Amino acid sequence: MRVMVFVKATAESEKGLLPTTELLEAMGKFNMELMAAGILQPTDAGGLKPTKQAKRIAFDGKNRTVIDGPFAATSELVAGFWIWHVKDMDEAIAWVKRCPNPMPGPSEIEIRPFYEMADFQ
Repeated sequence: MRVMVFVKATAESEKGLLPTTELLEAMGKFNMELMAAGILQPTDAGGLKPTKQAKRIAFDGKNRTVIDGPFAATSELVAGFWIWHVKDMDEAIAWVKRCPNPMPGPSEIEIRPFYEMADFQ
């Protein structure tokens, strides 16, 4: 089963504040554990810049409108991600519980499964 694991944005991440050296080291160690377990491929993770550097494209029929960031509702934004290969949701939850807190204060991580071909048959 493949899941996308989202690190939710915070006010600090939307300000563009970079993680501390300690957090970078802890996350690096966690990523190495994920890779050693065969759950993470090295290219399947990354941090995202704040939405002030982002664009959204709104679709309405044939019309396209470009919307410049920053975007509101920080708690609904994504600051980083992984794509994991796990046996089931319970395994993904167990790994997230081992993750260092990805932000300096309170934060959330969301796990969402990908659709697989079997879902369409």
